[in-house]
Amino acid sequence: MYEAATGAQAFGYVLILVAGVALVVGIIWAFRLGFKVREREPAPPRPEEQPKLPPSGPVRETREVREPDEVPRATGEGERLTPHQLGNVGTRRADDQSRPRWSPGSSGSFGGGGGGRT
Repeated sequence: MYEAATGAQAFGYVLILVAGVALVVGIIWAFRLGFKVREREPAPPRPEEQPKLPPSGPVRETREVREPDEVPRATGEGERLTPHQLGNVGTRRADDQSRPRWSPGSSGSFGGGGGGRT
């Protein structure tokens, strides 16, 4: 009715047991390593060290219409422009600061479900 475990089966069971123990040891090692790293980190700031509003109040955003700045052209055929000749900002403040508004008959947004202009 019962058969004794063969050598290969017993070796498989031992191998699974060793792999499980190694996995548990690895998880415990990773947890301890994370705990030690966390201990070396600085403590979170205390309430008096938190950022505060400036005396003048909250800083407000400014809204302005921007338009692309023209890219300078090289003067000669074989001349190339270098990065410092191009500048660092690709837009400039527009002369006309009126914002474009929604026009009747348009859908309002891409994929908005409206009929669009017909």
